[in-house]
Amino acid sequence: KVLDASTLSFGTRVKWFAICFIVGIVCSILGTALLWLPKGIKLFAVFYTLGNIAALASTCFLMGPVKQLKTMFEPKRAVATVVMLLWLLLTLCAVFWWNKKGLAMLFCILQFLAMTWYSLSYIPYAR
Repeated sequence: KVLDASTLSFGTRVKWFAICFIVGIVCSILGTALLWLPKGIKLFAVFYTLGNIAALASTCFLMGPVKQLKTMFEPKRAVATVVMLLWLLLTLCAVFWWNKKGLAMLFCILQFLAMTWYSLSYIPYAR
């Protein structure tokens, strides 16, 4: 079962969760530090987005990717998931295809808000 995290031991799943989560945090902090360089907005947008993707992927190790996807698209959090993924994608489009720095920064802010909303959707009565 390649897509099922339950084939991994609990200790291994926790280790990989921690690794992915820490990589996500490091990418986000690195992106913020790079923001002040001349072409820093592109680096910020890319590293911040990669950080969010890594943090999101980290939970796949705890529950498994299939269960993660099912949980992400449950009716109570489907809108939050789609909005979050949309801002992730639009941030990268703004940086790589449209070359709009201001739009990329706006999308990063919206990405942060969407990730917060998505995360809160897992806490009962927090929505």
